[in-house]
Amino acid sequence: TRLARGSEILSVTFTNKAAREMKERIARLVGSSVEGMPWLGTFHSISARILRRHAELVDLRSDFTILDTDDQIRLIKQLLEAENIDEKRWPARQFAGMLDTWKNRGLLPRDVSEADAGFFANGRGRKLYADYQARLKVLNAADFGDLLLECIRLFRDNPDVLAEYHRRFKYMLVDEYQDSNVAQYLWLRLLAQGKPASEANLCVVGDDDQSIYGWRGAEVDNILRFEKDFPGAKVIKLERNYRSTGNILSAASHLIAFNESRLGKTLQTDVAEKGETVSVTSVWDSEEEARSIGEEIEQYQRRGEPLNSMAILVRASFQMREFEDRFVTLGLNYRVIG
Repeated sequence: TRLARGSEILSVTFTNKAAREMKERIARLVGSSVEGMPWLGTFHSISARILRRHAELVDLRSDFTILDTDDQIRLIKQLLEAENIDEKRWPARQFAGMLDTWKNRGLLPRDVSEADAGFFANGRGRKLYADYQARLKVLNAADFGDLLLECIRLFRDNPDVLAEYHRRFKYMLVDEYQDSNVAQYLWLRLLAQGKPASEANLCVVGDDDQSIYGWRGAEVDNILRFEKDFPGAKVIKLERNYRSTGNILSAASHLIAFNESRLGKTLQTDVAEKGETVSVTSVWDSEEEARSIGEEIEQYQRRGEPLNSMAILVRASFQMREFEDRFVTLGLNYRVIG
């Protein structure tokens, strides 16, 4: 629509795969112009790009190294050894998980509470965090969590730099917003809230009922309070479902209606047939589950259904063992896929 140049659009998603797909889709719409969109990518890749441009303001050089998990664990082990902390009792991997949690919440060492840091190494968690950050600076390195955390610090401590990005980005688009964590929320809020209301062109897409990454720091509240954070925001509900039959949709909608924190929506489908109803079977244990499903498969076979028209979905690979044992007993051919 020629409302902005590619370089004036910030377009953020979570995974490299999603960013690649986004780029491919945009290329189909606007051709080679997509190459002029340097700010299309993941939260972390865009943050790294910003940090390399202003590295000296966060005590780094522009050629800083980004540590992977193994490098991070090695560094923590060195710090534990220097502090005479028993690594068997206080594992480096456990502390790496704590660091990740703090950084996902946007906390610098000074922000971590005694209660949060206290139980690691008899109250030395906060000092270890500060030592770890100091060591990173000496090594001219950042870990994955720093890419956002240091960017937030950069924006907060340097209003002129933040103002430069306010001027740069005319439009900001965020994918899968329900999966954003506190650090991503703070990062985005700093970039979006410096604009007058007439220029606040921020669009987030997400589904409050699909927030499944709470265990890794995602905050569904980010999407629930969006209208409060950005007064005047327009909410567009995408309530048309393209995949499911009516019965599946009504069963899912009824179940999800009991979620405590949600904006709410009424899904509808264009699929004419209601489809088969959803059946729920309760079993005593995994062996009984395998026996019950084995019998059901044999019934389908007797009606002439081929085995390759049936699939069993499990949530985790360890759950396949009982099925395999049962199928061997029954003499049913099966194939394990992924």
